[in-house]
Amino acid sequence: MNRRKIQIIVLFQNLGQWRPWYAKSPAPPLTGLLLAALTPPIVEVEVLHEMVRPVDYATDADCVALSFMDYCAPHAYEVARRFRAAGKTVIAGGKYATSNPNDVQPHVDCVVVGEAERVWPRVVEDYVAGRLAERYDAPAAPPLENLPPPRYDLAEKSFAVPVVTEATRGCPFQCSFCQLTVARTLFRMRPIADVVRDLKATERLPWHKRRTAMLYDNNLGGDIGYAKELLREMAKLKLLAWGAQFSFDCLHDTEFVDLLAASHCRMAFIGMESLNDLSLAHVHKTHNRVSEYRELFGRLRRRGILVFAGLMFGLDADTPEYLAGLSEQLREASPEVLLMSIAIPIPGTPWHREVAEAGRIVDLDLAHYEGDHLVFRPRLVGAAELLAAYRENNQRFFSRRATIGRWIRFLKAQPAFGLLPGSVLDTLISTAIYFKLTAFQKHHAQRRVFNTTAGES
Repeated sequence: MNRRKIQIIVLFQNLGQWRPWYAKSPAPPLTGLLLAALTPPIVEVEVLHEMVRPVDYATDADCVALSFMDYCAPHAYEVARRFRAAGKTVIAGGKYATSNPNDVQPHVDCVVVGEAERVWPRVVEDYVAGRLAERYDAPAAPPLENLPPPRYDLAEKSFAVPVVTEATRGCPFQCSFCQLTVARTLFRMRPIADVVRDLKATERLPWHKRRTAMLYDNNLGGDIGYAKELLREMAKLKLLAWGAQFSFDCLHDTEFVDLLAASHCRMAFIGMESLNDLSLAHVHKTHNRVSEYRELFGRLRRRGILVFAGLMFGLDADTPEYLAGLSEQLREASPEVLLMSIAIPIPGTPWHREVAEAGRIVDLDLAHYEGDHLVFRPRLVGAAELLAAYRENNQRFFSRRATIGRWIRFLKAQPAFGLLPGSVLDTLISTAIYFKLTAFQKHHAQRRVFNTTAGES
């Protein structure tokens, strides 16, 4: 008898069959590849990432497992409807299904609530045995020991960096806008040996994809001692390049920054969020200091690490004066690349409750809660003024002249640039990452945000 087949689909955005370049990413999410690794061999398993290929409704899979964030829920319901109409069993999981299982349940055959590692094998076994339950609740904040390496071999070939893993989960901070505050869990760390094993489990990959990686931690530096021990071990792997996300306060630890460089970290995503200290305080992100951005970002740049910073428009202390001076403040702060988004009052977060109680929510369409739409009324500026500032700062920051200028500044910061073959290779890799990220963010703003907000102002 042929084994049944499960297709794990990681939904991305409400793109339908329109395949814009900006939707693509050099690295896949971790969810699908890890879930595939946890799948018992009693079934065949396939992973589909919607960010690089459309959902295949003609799949020969018997069962489809959907993972999605909150803003993808309306899209997920339509995907589930079409698969169920075709006779497929549909299982839902992920952050939104965990936070809102009762909303998701009517649209699917089964909901997995919580982190799936401890329950997913049982879900698969029950499905094969014909006793699939409507709901499985995972234990809260389970230990992270003995997780298998992700199935990198199942990532689509279009991903340049298929090696993705995590060392920690959660974050010790409680920023009021953050999705992690919807269902608060403990900050946990995996055994360092397991993380290193994941980064070495690349035998099935082409040789040129084995030496780059992404760590998808919410905050790699949540325990700085653990992070430094991990970085010492990662330095022994001699990766060509890898990227991570961590909080701004980690940059005060010079040893941590040195170890990032020694392990060949080439890109650091940092949630800058605002260049307004009052806005940062309002969302409980006081571990950021605007006056320190330039100096501490420079620490990374001088070690060959690109700063990829998040910036939100529309926080509650943003004023017309702040928006008018933002372009100059960005030049002073000097990140290499920006992820600019319109602030999102994510349902379930403290900030959403505050905005909703004030009667400032103007758009209830969950599909619009992705950072590309203005779904609430700003407190101190008009909607048109805010969206104009978003457009203007995108156009200025990603202009050809500004882009080339930041690249030259980055090159000049490298003390050994051009002197050693290894330094040349490092610079070439950093340059490729820089222009890829820049093109991605510029294209996203122009093709997605500028179009979707055109009628909102």
